[in-house]
Amino acid sequence: MTSPAGVTVGAFLHGRVDALGLTLKLVAGAGGLDRLITSPYAQKTGLALAGFEEYLRPGRILIYGESEVRFLESLPPDHRRQTIRRTFSRDIPCLLITGGFDPPAEMIREADAASVPVLQTATPTPTTIAKVTVVLEDSLSERMMLHAVLIDILGLGVLIVGESGIGKSECALDLILRSHRLIADDTVEIRRRAEAALVGTCPELTRHHMELRGLGVINVKELFGVASTRNSKRIELVVQLERWEPGKDYDRLGLDEPSFEILGLKVPLVRMPVAPGRSIATLVEVAARNQLLRARGRHAARELAAKVDEQLRPTSAAPVDAEEDEVDIRDEAEEGEV
Repeated sequence: MTSPAGVTVGAFLHGRVDALGLTLKLVAGAGGLDRLITSPYAQKTGLALAGFEEYLRPGRILIYGESEVRFLESLPPDHRRQTIRRTFSRDIPCLLITGGFDPPAEMIREADAASVPVLQTATPTPTTIAKVTVVLEDSLSERMMLHAVLIDILGLGVLIVGESGIGKSECALDLILRSHRLIADDTVEIRRRAEAALVGTCPELTRHHMELRGLGVINVKELFGVASTRNSKRIELVVQLERWEPGKDYDRLGLDEPSFEILGLKVPLVRMPVAPGRSIATLVEVAARNQLLRARGRHAARELAAKVDEQLRPTSAAPVDAEEDEVDIRDEAEEGEV
């Protein structure tokens, strides 16, 4: 498991921001491209321009929009230079100017002197902040590599784990033949997004490929078409393949709800015994369907257990009326005398 300490400004500048339609340009401070961004949340505080630099948080990109640039332009040159110098004395990774506004000449000189990168974009401030957050949340997310297979079954991300050679890839191939989609085979890169989301993907080098013993490496996308693969999927169920052990007590009701921990988050777990004659792909698909029902509040095992409990619950006998009982006894006695 790895938890990145931060992303350099250089990596952020040349990363995947272009893919989100955010074009960045370096205008000053090229000597500070190795500064670290440690938080995905940008800061936009005009209080720093008014002398409250302590509100600037280290490791967070500082955003200047039209109001900040216009305020700096309204200051006398000496005051402007001192304000910029105090801002750059704080531990900020870089300054990003939005809306296509040009930085004052004093800012360029102070940025080069302090080695604080100044970036520029023509994108408006709200859109810039949203896109920067998306990129940095992905880059700074906690992640790990896991020996497993990840399949999209009916929209549910199913992670298949188990010892090497137990049949994970063969099970995945059967599922692909049933029109389900492959995300990753053999190596799954898992990232923790937000507070409770695990997203799995495949390393670029092996994407769309599978290794099958006796057959070798195949390209799933070329064999079965573009609809047979996808690049990433949220992990919502883990199926652990285990070799069948005679005499071992396996769960037969499904009332227990075990979990599989990944990056500190618990994911529902199904332990699946593997034995000759068992259609593992069918069982995994049924497990995914059952998990989808549970997510909607339908739990078959619990519903059946509740029905059994209802049937076994003793019914209380109806109370006997004492007067009616006494009348019946007298009637019987009179009939006997006659």
